[in-house]
Amino acid sequence: MSFLSSTTKAQLNNSKHQVQESSADVLKEFKSFLSDVEDLVQSTSSLTGDDLAKAKTQLKQRINTAKETIGEASGNILQQARRTANITNHYVHEQPWTVIGTGAAVSFLLGFLLARRD
Repeated sequence: MSFLSSTTKAQLNNSKHQVQESSADVLKEFKSFLSDVEDLVQSTSSLTGDDLAKAKTQLKQRINTAKETIGEASGNILQQARRTANITNHYVHEQPWTVIGTGAAVSFLLGFLLARRD
């Protein structure tokens, strides 16, 4: 028995997938960034003068690119979190007794399990 409408389920699933994709993008960008920085550090260990300045410029550009990508992805994650919170808020207002009953049942079960543990 499901209390969520099919539209609400679809919205939640869509939000979930978008957050997963954004999280994967952030992780991919971070790994790429680390790899690029490691390569740059290895290649610049013996550089001086103009070559070192060029490497420094490349590093700054790469850092800015990583910041932009991660900023966009985190913005997407934040937007999806807000959307999910709004859907949850709507559900709680539409089904308050279901939420109260579920909370009470979970609390009772948790209390019972913790009391038996001692």
